[in-house]
Amino acid sequence: QVQLEESGGGLVQAGGSLRLSCAISGSIFSINAMGWYRQAPGKQRELVATITKIGTPTYADSVKGRFTISRDNAKNTVYLQMNSLKAEDTAVYYCNARVVPTAYWGQGTQVTVSS
Repeated sequence: QVQLEESGGGLVQAGGSLRLSCAISGSIFSINAMGWYRQAPGKQRELVATITKIGTPTYADSVKGRFTISRDNAKNTVYLQMNSLKAEDTAVYYCNARVVPTAYWGQGTQVTVSS
């Protein structure tokens, strides 16, 4: 079992920044990769960024150059630094842990970008 707890969401003006954190507990050794997803009202959940065990990141095209995913293994925490935020980034952001053959999710944190 893996438990995930997100924090750091909030309201920010367009062009601003936020940093999301995902605290990980439980069977951390079993995690293959971590990721951030988001879901806007009326839309499907979409992948934002992932990071492997060895720290290799991938990003959705919509956030490349603006968002940075990172992990602090000593603190068992994954971060999503979000810069140059746009109104279309408004969504609930979810932390995800991939443990083959399943995955775990956090409860989500709301990010609202005002234009």
